[in-house]
Amino acid sequence: MFTGIDEVDWASMEHAYGPADDVPGLLYGLASADPAERESALDGMYGAVHHQGDVYACTLACIPFLFELAVDPGIRDRGGIVELLTSIGGIDLDEDDESELDELDEDEIEGVANYAMAAAAVSAGSAVFFELVADEDPGVRLAAPLALATLHGRPGRVLALLRERLPVEADDEVRLALVEAAGRIALRHRPLAARAADWLSRLAAEAYPPGLRLAALAQLARCAPDALPGDVVRVVSGLLRELRSRPCRPEPSAAKAPGGDEAAADLAAAPTLVGQLRELSAEEPSGRSTPWAADLLRTLHSGLDDRVDDRTALLMDQLRSPDPWQRIDAVRMSGGLIRAWRGSYEGLVRLVGDQLTDPEPRLADAASHVLEELFGLAAPAADALAGRVAADPGAWVKEWTSGPPGLGSAVKALARLGDARALPALATALERPEVPHDVGFAIRCLGDAAAPLAGALRRRLGEVGLDEGAYDRASPLLAGLTALRAGEAAPEVLRVLRGAPEYRGEWLRTAALRALGSFGPAAHCAVPELRRLILRPGTAAATEAAEALWAVTGDAGAVLPVLAEGLGAEQVHDCRAAASALGGLGRRAEAVAPRLRALLAHDELWLRVDAAIALWEISGRAGEAVPVLLSAWEKNRHVRVRVAECLARMGPAGAGSDAAQVLRAELLSVRRHNAMDGGCGSHDTYEDEKLLALCRRALLGHTGKGTTS
Repeated sequence: MFTGIDEVDWASMEHAYGPADDVPGLLYGLASADPAERESALDGMYGAVHHQGDVYACTLACIPFLFELAVDPGIRDRGGIVELLTSIGGIDLDEDDESELDELDEDEIEGVANYAMAAAAVSAGSAVFFELVADEDPGVRLAAPLALATLHGRPGRVLALLRERLPVEADDEVRLALVEAAGRIALRHRPLAARAADWLSRLAAEAYPPGLRLAALAQLARCAPDALPGDVVRVVSGLLRELRSRPCRPEPSAAKAPGGDEAAADLAAAPTLVGQLRELSAEEPSGRSTPWAADLLRTLHSGLDDRVDDRTALLMDQLRSPDPWQRIDAVRMSGGLIRAWRGSYEGLVRLVGDQLTDPEPRLADAASHVLEELFGLAAPAADALAGRVAADPGAWVKEWTSGPPGLGSAVKALARLGDARALPALATALERPEVPHDVGFAIRCLGDAAAPLAGALRRRLGEVGLDEGAYDRASPLLAGLTALRAGEAAPEVLRVLRGAPEYRGEWLRTAALRALGSFGPAAHCAVPELRRLILRPGTAAATEAAEALWAVTGDAGAVLPVLAEGLGAEQVHDCRAAASALGGLGRRAEAVAPRLRALLAHDELWLRVDAAIALWEISGRAGEAVPVLLSAWEKNRHVRVRVAECLARMGPAGAGSDAAQVLRAELLSVRRHNAMDGGCGSHDTYEDEKLLALCRRALLGHTGKGTTS
């Protein structure tokens, strides 16, 4: 084995972490009889040689030896090697990648070339996977179909093989892999889509086991959604009921662990990424009769795409299941659906809320985490959230092994609804030795309902020592006082402003200045300090102090020169802050209108937007601002909330018909404006719902100038 491996100049190559002279050891490790050593070697291959999908020269050099391992029946865990080969050779270069080669630097060109060579090398050897689909090792048979569907150059032949193998394959999960491979062929080779869809349709309709039918429906949703049955929700719900009626059996991964209990213990002890991923999967109980059903349902939901009503109905059926694990899956998928798509979710959210009282703690926790990200959309579950908060004071604050404590998810969800039933939890959190970092944001969500907490916030702020830890301790308190506009706390805030330490002092002063600005005239005691801080115009601190001074005194003459100077700051962020503050002065800032007008052509989109908004606030003329705002709307979806806030204050008469057309188009879109494939933010749903509300308000003609923040 490994003939010629010593002839490769590994030391002249590199991988993600330096010289590749350790790669032969990894290859030998993949052939080891020790399961822990095999796992460590596979982890090293993914971590260094094929780091985050990259292909290096050493990756290419490994390909022949990986094929040797894959076909040797004496090697254990060959399924993982087949998956590694599939990943190395399965990167598609589209026309854009190839057409933009002239724009790439030397390293990027080398990377593209390596991907192409890897695809060619692995595809050239992919005929061996035809033999591996009938291998004695079920792990190899599990990986081989997707390898063929991804890599082989004759997809029609592969599709025929998949159909031939299905009737003779005894392993349930391998049968599912055969079906998934057919879906992958249909997606990658559109001329074969009709043939694949015809086979999948028959699998979904005929007297096959429910899991196989569900797999066929999931792949149809991906590659031929029009071929799905019209009553797909009813069909899938029936299949889930059939699956629930099956007796529980051990998880396949546990049943097939090579080497028995001792090998499983060795694997569990291996400190590798692969091992950690397996441990996470193993956390779910072995009593799941169909551990693969959740993946099939996720695939189905992904294929159903914008059919929000069907997806909602299916999830509601899952949430009524007597199987707690089907409900856990449904809760998690509900969060994903609501984050990405707009729809009517009252009934779905209410059912998610019902899971908060389930005795299975993982189900209740999953529900509270989903509700936490919904903000106002969690209203149908408000009573359930309040009940969970009242019943479990021990979960009001979450401690972490590193970093400051945070509020529990149910408390946050209730506070984000503006529900005063969160007050006892927040009051208790304010009495802890270390105040949770997110208390201030929760208070802002509660608004005036949190007024009883002002005294505790003020007292705790007065106790903060002005040392290197001052920012971490004071920032949640300052955020809460800012939200409540608690002017009686001005002396305590002023103490922090004056005594901010060097470490994170800039951040702390910013938080203190925002608090003083929110207090308005009630912060009059801070005026001398604010006037001192504006003596260095052009700095971020001077701009922040000027904005606060304007809010406290209304002295435009004192702050206008400072803010005008801020427009010339070196940092774009500081220019934006000055522009926004100038907009707050309204017509008193007319003298700087020409400078703002010049910024409408700035390279930085966000500065153009802030300048346009400020210009309208100062001049009242929408004609020069609206085109800039609408152009930014089209170029960067993340700017839309800020633009919509301004358009809503302009109203239809000011914004004009072009803006109305853009706003209506946004309201007609089913996809959330900030939805991302493969990622999400905790405030995505909140921001999108805010955008929708602003679009409606703008079209209804709500006018009147106010703050844009």
